[in-house]
Amino acid sequence: MAKKVLVLGEVRDGELRNVSYEAIATAKEISEGGEIVGVVCGESVNDIAGSMIHYGADRVLVVEDENLKTYTCDAYTQALMQVIDAESPEGIVFGHTALGKDLSPRLAAKLQSGLVSDITGIENTGGNLVYTRPIYSGKAFEKKIITDGVMFVTIRPNNISALEKDESRSGDVSKVDVTIKDLRTIVKEIVRKTTDGVDLSEAKVIVAGGRGVKSEDGFEPLKELADVLGAAVGASRGACDADYCDYSLQIGQTGKVVTPDLYIACGISGAIQHLAGMSNSKIIVAINKDPEANIFNVADYGIVGDLFDVVPKLTEEFKKVLV
Repeated sequence: MAKKVLVLGEVRDGELRNVSYEAIATAKEISEGGEIVGVVCGESVNDIAGSMIHYGADRVLVVEDENLKTYTCDAYTQALMQVIDAESPEGIVFGHTALGKDLSPRLAAKLQSGLVSDITGIENTGGNLVYTRPIYSGKAFEKKIITDGVMFVTIRPNNISALEKDESRSGDVSKVDVTIKDLRTIVKEIVRKTTDGVDLSEAKVIVAGGRGVKSEDGFEPLKELADVLGAAVGASRGACDADYCDYSLQIGQTGKVVTPDLYIACGISGAIQHLAGMSNSKIIVAINKDPEANIFNVADYGIVGDLFDVVPKLTEEFKKVLV
């Protein structure tokens, strides 16, 4: 049965995050031929809303308010509850990001609806939409269905491919007025840590370092390789704990969960906490001096050697092909 599905377009630095387009592709499967309605919240976001049409949305609702300029759960909940009340959708899709993980359970609880979070796949079995999500730090997968109420879903970035961009598609982009009041949380200022390069959570290629990099300077060869590959740089918790890099680069159970097309692990032993954050990468290349390192158990390709010898050689070879 055709369903109306809302998709929250997540805005970062004046642009929609790629996971927003992946969420549209997910909504297409959920809707089974129904209407896909994009929702973009913020301040001065009307100009970017149309890109959701190009990636498969049928129309887009723009919710502009000064209280939505910076995300707070309180303000976004008030705004989206008014949109949901007006649209009466059968499903709502979010990215499994910091925003999606914070906002989706609040809305689902208010509507007393089911939520399936961190999904990596969806299929229609026997007339039921079946969602697949990893559990036990990625060592197993479970399948879930929602039997009643509005279907709330968050999708893990880089797992469900976005539809092809079609700039010839057209659809209505309209503004929606909402009332936001009695906020309990107001963001006065945001101080961002300066980060260069590709967004780690949505990167297609990641070069990550562990304790084997030995120092902050030890990350320089990894950064050079990442520059050539157009990749993001990540790290294990061990490297972060040793002050080799900032915790914003941490990948693992207590850091970011990533699923790039290519993950290059340099000097990472393969502790279970780290594997929980990257073991679902499509291709894993491990570089380690210890042939018994646990990282080789999940790697598709392994190089036994000193990363300070191997990584510069890889960089030079990739330059010949890519630069």
